[in-house]
Amino acid sequence: MPFTSPPSPGPITQPKTIMAFDNEEKEERLKAALWYSVGQTIDAHTDINATAHFIGSLSEMLYAQIENVSQDLETFAKHDGRTTINTKDVLLLARRNEGLEELLKQEAKAIKDRPSAR
Repeated sequence: MPFTSPPSPGPITQPKTIMAFDNEEKEERLKAALWYSVGQTIDAHTDINATAHFIGSLSEMLYAQIENVSQDLETFAKHDGRTTINTKDVLLLARRNEGLEELLKQEAKAIKDRPSAR
């Protein structure tokens, strides 16, 4: 669903389950939070006057990218027989971007080398 306009009522369909409403509501809340964050980031870091349409379009593109990344990470974990995403999956996702991959490896090493707060 696009960020720039409310959804149309569409054709009459079977009643949705409570779970479907919950998922749709969660997705709409996530999209609204993303739209707000994108707008705040643009205001804080640029000198442009971004229109609501621009922010909506950028948010829509970002949401689609987040969905793709999350699906890839889930697939990598499942392929390795796990139900939890870990650092290995993130590094596999970043393998085509050498700069990002190196940065993530350094951060993973720094986290691993930290003394635990037990």
